[in-house]
Amino acid sequence: MKLFKSKENRSSGSDNGRREFLQRIGLGSLAISLFGFTFQSIRSLIPNVLFEPSRKFKIGFPAQLSEGMTYIEDMRLYVFKEGQTYHAISGACTHLGCTVRYTKLNQPKTVEIQGEQKTISHEFHCPCHGSKFYADGTNYAGPAPRPLHWYRLEVSPDDGQLVADMTEEVDQNYRLTV
Repeated sequence: MKLFKSKENRSSGSDNGRREFLQRIGLGSLAISLFGFTFQSIRSLIPNVLFEPSRKFKIGFPAQLSEGMTYIEDMRLYVFKEGQTYHAISGACTHLGCTVRYTKLNQPKTVEIQGEQKTISHEFHCPCHGSKFYADGTNYAGPAPRPLHWYRLEVSPDDGQLVADMTEEVDQNYRLTV
């Protein structure tokens, strides 16, 4: 009775074990790649659809909006009416996107905005991190790096309603006169 295999028997046994191991790895890799190919083929048949509200929407008829500010909560948009003039300012803080609040000041104050002296009675305040914006959206305190975004307003040609286009930003001097 032999206790040890000869050198030839040991090497052929380990070669078979190695060969079997490499075959299993090869078959496993083939199975994984076929699964990936099949998954991607089936996945390509399913469309990528975002169910987000349209960023261009009707607000209502100009005569129906009240004088001053109207807030559209689901779109986080402030629409301002001053006589026959309209403009829209985003309600999302430019720091981290929290919803800012339009706040009436206890006393009107005079500030310099873009080189002009203006008396303001309202401001936007961010409740999350303390950013503050003048009534025109210009940032002046807190971590907000930029002013609030202004969006284009237009009148719908088919029914005469105001349309807010949140895909198109405009500068702070933009006003729509109806």
